Amino acid sequence: MNVLQNDSFLRACLRQPTDYTPVWLMRQAGRYLPEYRATRVKAGNSFMGLATNPDLATEVTLQPLDRYPLDAAILFSDILTVPDAMGLGLSFGAGEGPRFAHPVRDEAAVAALAVPDMAKLRYVFDAVASIRRALKGRVPLIGFSGSPWTLACYMVEGAGSDDYRQIKTMLYARPDLLHRILAINADAVATYLNTQIEAGAQAVMIFDSWGGVLEHRAFHEFSLAYTQRVMSKLKREHGGQRVPAIVFTKGGGLWLEQIAATGVDVVGLDWTCDLGAARRRIDDRVALQGNIDPMVLFASPDAVAAEARAVLDSFGAPQAANGRWGGHVFNLGHGINQHTPPDNVLALVEAVHSHSRAMRSASTS
Repeated sequence: MNVLQNDSFLRACLRQPTDYTPVWLMRQAGRYLPEYRATRVKAGNSFMGLATNPDLATEVTLQPLDRYPLDAAILFSDILTVPDAMGLGLSFGAGEGPRFAHPVRDEAAVAALAVPDMAKLRYVFDAVASIRRALKGRVPLIGFSGSPWTLACYMVEGAGSDDYRQIKTMLYARPDLLHRILAINADAVATYLNTQIEAGAQAVMIFDSWGGVLEHRAFHEFSLAYTQRVMSKLKREHGGQRVPAIVFTKGGGLWLEQIAATGVDVVGLDWTCDLGAARRRIDDRVALQGNIDPMVLFASPDAVAAEARAVLDSFGAPQAANGRWGGHVFNLGHGINQHTPPDNVLALVEAVHSHSRAMRSASTS
């Protein structure tokens, strides 16, 4: 593999000094880019056709890096590949979100679940290897998975949900069934991420997209405990290099300290959190990722830059008064909206790089 030319993202994840604050964007390879839409046509306008073709997945992963000076690439895939490999029948209808043909709602369906054979996910690992080769060391590659709880939400609901009625009914009426689903999911996610690391992923991220819909005690029992189970099984080094782990719980700022205590290197935050207050709460024990509102990107480039500077100012100088270095990876507080003007993304990335460099110069002068 090529020598890494830009390691600022990995260094920030590990709370090591960087010349500027690195930035990447959740869903950075996606529908807001016209070149992505053109590549998707080559895949028969099918999301899964794109995700299951390593060559096309590589192409779309690199597209945002060709447009913007981003500091990391993230594997182009979907969080629901694992339950799809369990035989639940994932599909994406035109203009619709993901849907499973076989929701898991009764004892027989739960009893039939098992950690899938990773050979069924070979297309993912082939894409990881292909992307690493194509990057030629430009920036690190991030692998990812949905969290055990988030996967369970889709598996039980059968699709996205507004009220999570099916899974919350199971949670309160048959917690034994839900615990079995979550245990299998946790072991599957750990194996899946470890295999991505073996294929070349240099950092991994767990998307706990729906952790924030849980009541506070239920969050600890049904989401956090199983994220912790994944973390306990996760490879933390590969090829002599530390592999940072990121956990992002949308709506999870309330539980920042508990998420940080799972052994993660980085906690992702949405835009509802005060980044500076969050940093003080965890006292730089982990790095933070986030957390600008994705809707900021619909404002003028000047407004986008001003909001980016405000997020950086909130986090503050990376080196604290006690000499400890705090890690910050700039990102959105959730995925980029498909209607985002591409030029505004450039304004964001340039503002993050320039202002964070200026902050470092000011703190050392």
